[in-house]
Amino acid sequence: MAPFASGLLVLTAPLPVLPRRAAAALAAAAGVVAGPLYVHLQPGLRLAAPAPLPAAPPAGPALLRALAALYGAAAAQRGLDLRVLLGPGRRLARPPRVLLASAAEAPGPPGPVQLGLQHLAAAAYGCPPRLPALLLGGPGDAPDGEPPEEPGDPEEALPDFSDVAVGGTFDRLHGAHRLLLSACCLLARHRLLAGVADGDLLRHKVLAELIEPYEVRAAKLREFLEDVKPSLRYDIVPLADPYGPSITDPDLQCLVVSEETRRGGEAVNKKRLENGLPELALYEILLMKDPDHSQNEEEKISSSSLRQRLLGTLLRPPRQDPMLPSCPYVIGLTGGTGSGKTSIAKLLGQLGAFLIDADKLGHAVYVPGGPAYERVVAAFGAEIVNEDGTINRKVLGAKVFGNQERLKSLTDIVWPEMARMVKEQIREADAQGKAVCVLDAAVLLEAGWQDMVHEVWTAVIPEEEAVKRIMARDGLSEEVARGRLRSQMTNSQRVEQSQVVLCTLWEPDVTRKQVEKAWDLLQQRLSPDRGP
Repeated sequence: MAPFASGLLVLTAPLPVLPRRAAAALAAAAGVVAGPLYVHLQPGLRLAAPAPLPAAPPAGPALLRALAALYGAAAAQRGLDLRVLLGPGRRLARPPRVLLASAAEAPGPPGPVQLGLQHLAAAAYGCPPRLPALLLGGPGDAPDGEPPEEPGDPEEALPDFSDVAVGGTFDRLHGAHRLLLSACCLLARHRLLAGVADGDLLRHKVLAELIEPYEVRAAKLREFLEDVKPSLRYDIVPLADPYGPSITDPDLQCLVVSEETRRGGEAVNKKRLENGLPELALYEILLMKDPDHSQNEEEKISSSSLRQRLLGTLLRPPRQDPMLPSCPYVIGLTGGTGSGKTSIAKLLGQLGAFLIDADKLGHAVYVPGGPAYERVVAAFGAEIVNEDGTINRKVLGAKVFGNQERLKSLTDIVWPEMARMVKEQIREADAQGKAVCVLDAAVLLEAGWQDMVHEVWTAVIPEEEAVKRIMARDGLSEEVARGRLRSQMTNSQRVEQSQVVLCTLWEPDVTRKQVEKAWDLLQQRLSPDRGP
């Protein structure tokens, strides 16, 4: 763990040089700061000079290129919360605990340079005067073979507009978001209107269940923007459709888009003309490539790739219940019809888990002489009994389907008996010396069985894919398959109560790697010599 919770890195190199130095500078800073890492850009600043004064770099193409390089390099430092500041102002949201500069960019004795860092941070961002100040690397650490910077012709300034608009999902702000938002801040003089997709706009997103709630996304967006450029006014609004206020706000002058959203910008302008409003200038930002994307992820830096990387990881702490036995460690595996839960259970079994199949236990409670047989027949009538004395599950299912009162009468009989059998199986796993036990149960959460497990793992799949699988597997019509899905708990409801989420949407090898990742991380959590 890096020793400081947050930091301010001061970079004084000329802007054209920064793209070549960004990766090394951020790698060094990431070893010191856990995040957020603020960056103050001031080309040509002499930190060793008496009381250096803060100033913002000129808003031109060179600054945008430097921002793209910095946010691109930050992507290689997983989890680094980088915020490049575009103007001094109010106190930062997460005040820096350490001040940093590159020794190669700060000639002179360390003492005056460190004092200069402290003066600059206090003057620009209201930091306490005696913060620790560190120099990264040594004076000889400048990149080898880097050509000297030659003075060039002054570049054109970026256009500016009083009111600028931008839209997006803004889930787990990543480097591409931050570059896009920074461009908006450079273009706007007065106000930035940021529309945040919500509701039906999220329905077809990859792993939509893992998208943060609107309130969380909006709060993180505001914190970033107010840190980066506090002089602007920020209006952050939910988007229920692709247009939002961009087609009705007469004060807007510019819409910032990316390569893939430019068509959306053109559609906005068409709507504005229909509404008697002038077209917006469309300012396009290039997409950022993701150097670490895997085979099933997008080539660009994207929120969907970040959500895919959450699969198999611990999303919230395990349950701490003193009534749960420490051994075996019990995983409750659940998921809707067609989610691929059974294939995940098999993979976990191959990795060494003791498997409990709740569906098999469900069949066992219904057999003649089983613990629920007599009470189920008494409650639902002899017509549910076959000639051989067994319960006809289809007839029973038809009696309770769509009738919540009858369904509850059935589950009140069956679920407690199944829970008792699950506990017997957990004791059997312990007797066999198994460290991990997996309870494979579609009704885990509905039955309240999460009280029997340390962690809930959920398999999710988009509804459209689940419908296709159910139709192919069970020979059902699309309408019946959809009805079966919608009678169950939703993916989002399951995810809200889960520690780990898995998805079988892609090739079996991708699922296998997810499960192996989840298993390896579980073993780390269970290791007695793991850190606090």
